[in-house]
Amino acid sequence: MVYPRTTWEAERNRNLTDLWLQPLAGGPGRRLTSHEAGESAPAFSPDGTRLAFVSKRDGDKEAQLYVLRLDGGEAERWTEMPMGVQSPKWTADGKRIVFVSPVLGESLETTKTELARREKEEKTRVKATVSENRLVRYWDHWLETEQWAHLFALDVETRTVTDLTPGMKRIGKLDDGGLAFDVARDGSVVFAANSTDPPYRTTNTDLFLVPAGGGAPRNLTADNPAEDGSPVFSPDGRTIAYGRETKADGWPDRTRLALLDLPTGKTRVLTEEWDAVPEDWSFTPDGKSLVLRAEARARTNVYALPIAGGTPRLVWKGGRATSLAVAGASDLVFGATSFRRPTELATAKLDGTAFRTLTTWNDALMAGIAFGEEREVVFRGAGGDEVQMWVINPPGFEKGKKYPLVHVIHGGPIGTSGDEFHARWNAHAFAAPGYVVAMVNFHGSSSFGQAFVESILGAPGDKPFQDVMAATDFLIAEGSVDPKRMAAAGGSYGGYLVNWIAGQTDRFAALVSHAGIYSLLGQFGSDVTFGRHHSYGGYPFTALANVERWTPNRNAANLKTPMLVVHGEKDFRVPITQGLELYGVLTAKGVPARLVAYPDENHWVLKGTNAKHWYGEVLGWLARWLK
Repeated sequence: MVYPRTTWEAERNRNLTDLWLQPLAGGPGRRLTSHEAGESAPAFSPDGTRLAFVSKRDGDKEAQLYVLRLDGGEAERWTEMPMGVQSPKWTADGKRIVFVSPVLGESLETTKTELARREKEEKTRVKATVSENRLVRYWDHWLETEQWAHLFALDVETRTVTDLTPGMKRIGKLDDGGLAFDVARDGSVVFAANSTDPPYRTTNTDLFLVPAGGGAPRNLTADNPAEDGSPVFSPDGRTIAYGRETKADGWPDRTRLALLDLPTGKTRVLTEEWDAVPEDWSFTPDGKSLVLRAEARARTNVYALPIAGGTPRLVWKGGRATSLAVAGASDLVFGATSFRRPTELATAKLDGTAFRTLTTWNDALMAGIAFGEEREVVFRGAGGDEVQMWVINPPGFEKGKKYPLVHVIHGGPIGTSGDEFHARWNAHAFAAPGYVVAMVNFHGSSSFGQAFVESILGAPGDKPFQDVMAATDFLIAEGSVDPKRMAAAGGSYGGYLVNWIAGQTDRFAALVSHAGIYSLLGQFGSDVTFGRHHSYGGYPFTALANVERWTPNRNAANLKTPMLVVHGEKDFRVPITQGLELYGVLTAKGVPARLVAYPDENHWVLKGTNAKHWYGEVLGWLARWLK
């Protein structure tokens, strides 16, 4: 198999991703690419002799499709798409490669014309964004009102490119402007895209089918008003496995795994009785089973499910499994990570036997690090419900000794603090200075059932706050936590909860709010506002009192705890005005505060030097107040 390996070049402050070929039998892998541009989206040809991938190399204005012969030689560029290439997939006969590329307007010709006009008029062209759509920007970029993702097919012999979806104007994946799609054995293509029309007062992702030669996409799931996505063809091309929700209008619904029979058009849901959320599914080569990943109690496991139905069978228990794929008749390949091990490639049989790690890239680095003990704890939280948390002790932990406590609060809130090696909120990095670290999977967290997720709707600060306070009391009662030296840190929703804590209690010595929501009303300036009325218990124009009840900025009079406020200026999910408002109030009151703003980061701090600086600021702030 081929996988991407990413390293950070400290002297150039950049990540470099190369492609490696790894034998499933084990042993050393072979590096396939070494270009400084980096590569992504590798795809084997059906006969295994060639590898397609995406790269932005010398002279490329946008990332293009490259093909490398595995018996030697240099990679060749096979496309010159004006707005780049994404997600290449070979057809079963090896004669075509299907990929995604954005267009401006309706076609490649309108795209070229518009790009040429923009280049010619660069100095005088008006660059205003004008829109009447509800969706105007996403994550860290403004959305083009006339940019659409299209599917294209490249003829391997002639290198000609055909637009399979000419004139299509549908929104696909907002994160990268692409489409989630799959190619059947006969060359037809299924993809997921929004089916509602501008100005997008609501959205609804459906599945669309395009014949092998292209043409008007046919909506396969128009009968479902809720989300349908991540389609995958069965080996015979007669069935599509996909994710199906049942509640529309931005409800935080769970995904069910469903099968769509193409000859009859009928859908059969496989996991209605399974209170977990499947993801990353694929068929086994015989088409009789599906393999998938799913969270369960703050771990991400691998499961197998016969297409006849039943309860998914546990194949591998996390840690956390990532990027699951089927290799051969009975081998599974996935990334495996845990609190004390970064992701490495691993394999197991479909029956759960013969688990092995295939790569050991980080073992030498990790061997020199002292780790504290990790514990999984269950305590009574809000309403007397059982709540799970991870407790990570510092290296050299001594029973009976009092340690500072640091809560690391996850975002979402539909998310989880899981057993994984997290680059940005690493549990052991927070414990290393000598702190007991608590990672509470409070009400609203995923992997504990849908009722647990929905239990905070309309009151986002209530039960999670109670859970964190109950966890604090639980750890103090155990005898290892000094109640005078406690802190809480969180990002996104975790930052919201930190901000809520700041207005409810002064029992913490320090707080860290990263990309934290300070004003719920202000979040209607976020990139995505769908579903917020469910989270907040209404809109500002239907239930203002409830929205105001749970917004942290209404408790400004109670702020007294020293706080570090961190934000990225390119953050459109939680706009930086949230952090600036909080910092402005803190400093006006005279509360000790420190602002860290990154002009080149979005909701996450991703650049290597910035990440090092972030850890220095966060851990430095905790050390300053926890002493």
